[in-house]
Amino acid sequence: QVQLWESGGGLVQPGESLTLSCVGSGTLFSIYPIIWYRQAPGKERELVAGFTKGGSTYYADSVKDRFTISRDNAKTTAYLQMSSLKPEDTAFYYCHAEPVPPFPGSWGQGTQVIVSS
Repeated sequence: QVQLWESGGGLVQPGESLTLSCVGSGTLFSIYPIIWYRQAPGKERELVAGFTKGGSTYYADSVKDRFTISRDNAKTTAYLQMSSLKPEDTAFYYCHAEPVPPFPGSWGQGTQVIVSS
């Protein structure tokens, strides 16, 4: 099972940028579709952006044209580049490796992003 660790969160002002990293353990990282989710206080977890099994990317409408997902399998790391951040982007951000049978999926512990002036 792959293990995931997020980093890169912090406090930024509206309009600024931030890049989150999701580092995975082991040699199987490259087979997993990696999905970024976020959860704001008092709200349900929502999908932000992700990779399909074929390597295509997709984004929530709320972040399209502002966020970019990428990955470097040689570094077993996925990234979420966030620009033009808004206060409503404030949340804990989690990366998730979707299950690829027979291998189970995994969640990171999350990293907090606060967008505030």
